[in-house]
Amino acid sequence: METRTDRSEAGGFEDAGVAASIAAAMGRAAGSLGRRVSIMEVCGTHTMEIARNGLKSFLPPSVRLVSGPGCPVCVTPDAYIDAACGLAVSGRAMVATFGDMLRVPGSGMSLEQARAEGGDVRVVYSPQDALRYAEADASREAVFLGVGFETTAPLVAATVRKAAAAGTGNFSVLPGNKTVPPALGALLDDGETEIDGFLCPGHVSVITGPEPYGAVASRGVPCVIAGFEPLDILQAVLMLLRQILEGRSEVEVQYFRAVKKGGNPLAQSIMREVFEPCDSRWRGIGVIPGSGLGFSPAYREFDAAARFGLAAGGPDEDRGCSCGRVLKGAIEPAECGLFGAACTPEHPRGPCMVSSEGSCAAAYKSMG
Repeated sequence: METRTDRSEAGGFEDAGVAASIAAAMGRAAGSLGRRVSIMEVCGTHTMEIARNGLKSFLPPSVRLVSGPGCPVCVTPDAYIDAACGLAVSGRAMVATFGDMLRVPGSGMSLEQARAEGGDVRVVYSPQDALRYAEADASREAVFLGVGFETTAPLVAATVRKAAAAGTGNFSVLPGNKTVPPALGALLDDGETEIDGFLCPGHVSVITGPEPYGAVASRGVPCVIAGFEPLDILQAVLMLLRQILEGRSEVEVQYFRAVKKGGNPLAQSIMREVFEPCDSRWRGIGVIPGSGLGFSPAYREFDAAARFGLAAGGPDEDRGCSCGRVLKGAIEPAECGLFGAACTPEHPRGPCMVSSEGSCAAAYKSMG
C-alpha cells in the first residue's frame, strides 16, 4: 500500500476563489472520465458538513456523493438498545450514555422512554463520568454504553483500565464499539451500492492512521482521508476523481494537519490491551466479522453483557423505515416513504433521523 499526502490546494480555507478553482478542476476531471462516479463518505461529521454547506452543488452532474454507515449511533442494532433499556427498567443498573443515544428506538422502546418508566438513565459526556457515578455509590451497578468508532474506543479502554486499577467492581461497559475499515469491505462485498471511491473519516484516522484502509485500496477502490472544512471535503473529492482518472487505487491523506502515518500509537496500545476484535452486527448491513471490539480476557469482568447475561439478539425490527438502505448508500433519505412525513426529528422512526450525525437528520435540516 502506498500512502500519499496532497497539499497542492490545501491553503486558504476561507477563500471563495479556492472553492471555485477546486470545482473547476473537478469538472475537468469528471469530463475526462466521461462516466458517472459514485463516492461514499463514511463519517457522520462529513455528512453534516456536506448538507450544511450545500457542497453537493459544487460537484459536476456526473459525480454522486452518497452517505455510508458513518454514524455509530445509527448502526447500533435494536438488540443493543433493548438490552440497555432492559437493564434500566429492571433496576439492575444505572445506565450512562452519550446524549445522542437517548431517542434511538429499539424494538420496544428508547432509552428516553425507559427513563420515563422509572429507569435510571443518565447522560454523560465521557465514560469517566460513568465511572465516577460507580465510585460515588458502591451499592449500585453502573453500566456505560460503549457505542462509537475508533475515536471513542481509546477513552472507553482507558476508563476500564482505570476502574481495574482502582478495583471498582460495580462498573462495567456494554460493548458496542465498532471499527470502520471492515465495514468498507463489507459494503463492497454487498454490492448493492455502486462505490468508486471512499471519502474516509478524519477523526477515526487520527487514531488509526491511514494504513488500515490499504485492504480497501488493494481491491481497486481509491480512499482519501478528509478533514472537515468545506474546502477539505471538496479537495478530497477532487483527489479521488484524479485517482480514478489516472487508474490509481491508493490511500491518500488530505487531512495531513492531523492524520499521520501510524496514527496514535498510545491510543492503539490502550485499545489492544483492553479490547480484542470480534464479530459485530451493524444495522442495515448485518454481522461483519472482526468489526467489533470485545473485551480481552484480562478485562472480561467489565463486560456488562456477560455480567448481566444479556442476549445478543437477532435482526432489527422492520418499522417501515429504510434506515438500513440509507446506511448502505443504496437510497437517499428522501427516497424513504416516511421521510419528512411520518419520520421527522421531532418524531423519528429510525436512528438516521435521531442522531446529530444521521444522514436523514442532515438531509431534513438542509431542506429548511
